Amino acid sequence: FDEVKDEHFDGLVITGAPVENLDFQDVHYWDELVRLMDWADHNVFSTLYICWAAQAALYHFYGIEKRPLPKKMFGIFPHVVLDRSHKLLRGFDEQFMAPHSRHTTILVSDAAKIRDLDILATSQEAGLYLAASHNARRVFVTGHSEYDAKTLELEYRRDKAAGKPIELPKNYYPNDDDTLQPMITWRAHGSLLFSNWLNYFVYQETPYDINAIPAQKEE
Repeated sequence: FDEVKDEHFDGLVITGAPVENLDFQDVHYWDELVRLMDWADHNVFSTLYICWAAQAALYHFYGIEKRPLPKKMFGIFPHVVLDRSHKLLRGFDEQFMAPHSRHTTILVSDAAKIRDLDILATSQEAGLYLAASHNARRVFVTGHSEYDAKTLELEYRRDKAAGKPIELPKNYYPNDDDTLQPMITWRAHGSLLFSNWLNYFVYQETPYDINAIPAQKEE
């Protein structure tokens, strides 16, 4: 980090980590992550936070607490688009599928209290999926649209072999038969989400002089 801290970047992706059952302050690299998130607000035009990183950023910037789930949110879930005019959602169907694999969640009602946040897509079962600051300098994805076909299967078989309490991933295997090949139902929208972010909020919006990136301000 020290090698790049004085540079500026068009975009940054901060991914998740299997530490969601810990309090944020108990994660041994929490202070370093806070430093990185604050740095990104000044040195990166748009930052994409995924899964636990989204929860961490929502807590750090807005004070939104993650909530424990009674059991793991695990599988492919239907979501609805709430703002069809938002550029992040251009080309999306009214309903789309996306993977989730997590033990904690962000309540939509908590996110809705934050004036600077646009809630863009939710799921009746999986809850908040996509939100962004008004200027989309911060984008939060609570699921895993980047997962490939076998990721959930590998997680499922790993936990099952370890004797952990794990259910079949929802809406993943045909007829819930784990001897069959998983059905890929999220790839198109996952690719579209990332391409929209790169096109509309990184490529088109980043200043020509990258050193002129303004500091993020909450509205």
